[in-house]
Order: sequence, then C-alpha cells, then structure tokens
Amino acid sequence: MIVSVDLDVCQNYGQCVFAAPEVFDLDDNAELVYQAEAPDSSRGEVEAAVTACPVQAIRIVG
Repeated sequence: MIVSVDLDVCQNYGQCVFAAPEVFDLDDNAELVYQAEAPDSSRGEVEAAVTACPVQAIRIVG
C-alpha cells in the first residue's frame, strides 16, 4: 500500500501516530516521518489515520 502525506499541509498534530504507530512517527524535532510503502496488513490503521488527520494531509494512493 502506498501512503502519501502532503507535508506542506501537515501540522504535526500526531493523530496519525496514535492511529497507526507502525507507519507514522514524530522525530526528535516533532516532525512527521512515515513509511511511504506500508504493509497491506496496516490498511485499517492507515485508514483510521486518514480519518483522524485534522488537516486531511494523508492519502492512500495505492
């Protein structure tokens, strides 16, 4: 599964980290890092992250 995050829109609220911690994380500077190629087994969690993002910066593109 391909995950896309518009980092220009992302405000680093971290809701995605709570929803899918195996795909999303905040680095030491509290900036979002993520796996662009996430395992299909994480689809439900990533979908929850898409829904939880308050600025709608996350998309599943494949």
